[in-house]
Amino acid sequence: MHLPSASNRQQTLLRKLNRKKYRYKERLFLIEGARAVQQVVANNSVRIKVLFFDESKRYWEQEDWREVISEFDTAMVSQELFREVSDTDTPQGVLALCHMPEEATVDHLASKSGLIVALDGLQDPGNLGTIIRTAGWFNISGIISGKGTVDMFHPKVVRGTAGATGTIPFMNGELPEVFDTMEHKNWQIFLLDAGAGAKALNEVTSIEKGVIVVGNEGHGIDDGLMTGERNRVKIPSPVGVDNVESLNAAIATSIALYDLSAKVG
Repeated sequence: MHLPSASNRQQTLLRKLNRKKYRYKERLFLIEGARAVQQVVANNSVRIKVLFFDESKRYWEQEDWREVISEFDTAMVSQELFREVSDTDTPQGVLALCHMPEEATVDHLASKSGLIVALDGLQDPGNLGTIIRTAGWFNISGIISGKGTVDMFHPKVVRGTAGATGTIPFMNGELPEVFDTMEHKNWQIFLLDAGAGAKALNEVTSIEKGVIVVGNEGHGIDDGLMTGERNRVKIPSPVGVDNVESLNAAIATSIALYDLSAKVG
């Protein structure tokens, strides 16, 4: 089977999409890697515009790709260009150019129940990718990305989601205003905070609608979000364990989702 070569316009676009402003201008982003692309195809979670293949690897000739290829526009690119636009040291040879999903509105998220994750200045792409992947596992109701948080369509974030990109409703917004709206709709705000005065997660007994807030890796949650009626919660450490300052943001979020998801209802 012969694939057409990517056009000059497509090649230029692939180079530009490593920058956030172009992703949002074009409303397009990239998913890299055979497993991630196949997972997105299976999930039908985002709309694929074009599949690109590294001409040196010729994956399109493999049997497990033939049916996939028949469903989408496809093109091949040179090994040099693939390495240039790839986010990994050892590219797998498959890229999906995808339409960015539409953002949810705060009213739409507020109409739901269960758990939502809110991100306050989370900056590490690997952490965010893991959080999205874990949130998908627990079937949470949405993700809210606040000021200073890394773009969830950053290539490293998308790679970290392992194909979960697009499976969860999301929005970008100013957290103080978003939280005010959510609280008016009877959502409880749970701020992950290891500081003095925070109560242990196991003290939370039941939740109908809860927002778990994850802060910046170095500075935690902005003080302005810690109003009196909100719940500062922490993951209690085993007695005598004090040799680690705090948990990684993604790990802490995973533990909180595991604990609190069992209390929803």
